[in-house]
Amino acid sequence: MISIRLPDGSQRQFDAPVTVAQVASSIGPGLAKSALAGKIDGRLVDTSHLIASDVDLAIITDKDVDALDVIRHSTAHLLAYAVKELFPDAQVTIGPVIENGFFYDFSYKRPFTPDDLAAIEKKMVELAKRDEPVTRKVLPRDEAVAYFKSVGESYKAEIIESIPQDQDVSLYTEGGFTDLCRGPHVPTTGKLKVFKLMKLAGAYWRGDSKNEMLQRIYGTAWVKKEEQDAYLRMLDEAEKRDHRKLGRALDLFHFQDEAPGLIFWHPKGWTVWQQVEQYMRKVYQDNGYQEVKAPQILDRSLWEKSGHWENYKENMFTTESENRSYALKPMNCPGHVQIFRSDLRSYRDLPLRYGEFGQCHRNEPSGSLHGMMRVRGFTQDDGHIFCTEDQILNECVAYTALLQKVYADFGFKEIIYKVATRPEKRVGADELWDKAENALIESLTRSGCQYEISPGEGAFYGPKIEYTLKDAIGRAWQCGTMQVDFSMPVRLGAEYVAEDNARRIPVMLHRAILGSLERFIGMLIENHAGALPLWLAPEQVIVLNISDAQAEYAQTVVQGLKKQGFRVRADLRNEKITYKIREHSVQKVPYIVVVGDKERDGNMVAVRARGNIDQGVMSMHELVNRLNDAIDSKS
Repeated sequence: MISIRLPDGSQRQFDAPVTVAQVASSIGPGLAKSALAGKIDGRLVDTSHLIASDVDLAIITDKDVDALDVIRHSTAHLLAYAVKELFPDAQVTIGPVIENGFFYDFSYKRPFTPDDLAAIEKKMVELAKRDEPVTRKVLPRDEAVAYFKSVGESYKAEIIESIPQDQDVSLYTEGGFTDLCRGPHVPTTGKLKVFKLMKLAGAYWRGDSKNEMLQRIYGTAWVKKEEQDAYLRMLDEAEKRDHRKLGRALDLFHFQDEAPGLIFWHPKGWTVWQQVEQYMRKVYQDNGYQEVKAPQILDRSLWEKSGHWENYKENMFTTESENRSYALKPMNCPGHVQIFRSDLRSYRDLPLRYGEFGQCHRNEPSGSLHGMMRVRGFTQDDGHIFCTEDQILNECVAYTALLQKVYADFGFKEIIYKVATRPEKRVGADELWDKAENALIESLTRSGCQYEISPGEGAFYGPKIEYTLKDAIGRAWQCGTMQVDFSMPVRLGAEYVAEDNARRIPVMLHRAILGSLERFIGMLIENHAGALPLWLAPEQVIVLNISDAQAEYAQTVVQGLKKQGFRVRADLRNEKITYKIREHSVQKVPYIVVVGDKERDGNMVAVRARGNIDQGVMSMHELVNRLNDAIDSKS
């Protein structure tokens, strides 16, 4: 007798092995019709999966969170099926689920076109309407290799050949199309109702630039049409907010091919940078950090001691001089250890907090570069706290509170907390990783934060808390980190004199609030759609004259505001006032001040706030108070 426990606590008994679909049918015809997959002891399986022993089972329908991945994975296969129907000579490679959708890479003799994309999507709709069964079979590895070679799918054969010879592989078939996959998949193509192909791109086979360039088709798939419509609206809004376009339009910065992954900052953009950096410098000063500056180029031997050379060298820019090898720093931590160990430290000095606006370089693949969001040269608001084991918890709790305030000041209210645990490739003993992971988890618990666990996502030298922000249109951005590191201080010889006069190794906490300043500024631009709050805006006030008769008074207003510390200039061009107002409104200037004869004669100003909000005529004193209130409140 097989006993199957359901999520509501009830049990079903069966005399013989039974499929997930049969269990669903025994519960009711409605559930049998809506079943997409099963979840057995926490593992997703097909509805055709045979249950031969006692298990915990959940039937997955489109109401379950797990349904979306199954739908998207199955839609990726539907895409490949459609491509093979329309372009039989195309070879299929891989097609995984990604955030908000999926992609599939193809090898074909000519580039796909937008018209091809439309035809493929139309064919997908047709295949879904056929409601063909999706069936699974298992073959020995070599038999599967032979099958794919026989149908001309050399890429699939190569993938399977990389699997150990003694392993079986699973294949899924729908209609005339068979693909390699672990699954699970929906039971029939008719379950796939809401999807859209998004774009074409290039991708190297196995991500190696030495290999063939494949054609990647991206798509999205959802449970409900309303969800997909909302996602597409978000993408449309994101397009309008693209920091690369706004950077050009607002004259903040630009990129060019002669410096891939690096930024040319214009005066207005650099002003924004300075506001962010000075704000963070004040955060350092108010929270016990000492600002330091370490070299950008360090000898290879130091990177070998720290573990970076072994674990990270493919991402490091290297150079040689006088028969010595050097690397540009991809991160600041080894340099901070050198500052710590440059003098004899006492337990009374701990916790010792260092902060640096450290310029780093990482040799990111050219295909991964994306405006300010993924660059090769960037500056981190990097900090390292040297402390004892007993101080870890308090430091982590205090850091989370500090980070929450900083994000709120920049306009981000929603934070997602994740604890990234030990990866396979790591340094240090497991018992130290246990201590580090437990400290991070306990700190979030004490801070009252709900958190998720991200298994295996920690850095090679320690686990970390990842702080992810939600922006104005619901996108998530991973920014801040707090990492507990027992290993690097040992490897680099950091120590302090304990209370008993013994030499001890400090714990090193790696932390960054904004992370890359470049990336964070890109986020700010997109979050605010270029309309940065007054305290960050590169130009806070523009003073416009109606005619030459008010030019001198306009300059007096500018000088008065400059003396109060505001970023302000006059536009005295001989243009219509409506034209000048419109032009500076497009530039998203927070306040436009207009002066005519009436304002000049009364020593007053007419004020417009961003969004064409007429705030009326007021004195300079009132305007200064209004501006200061907005800056103080970070509104």
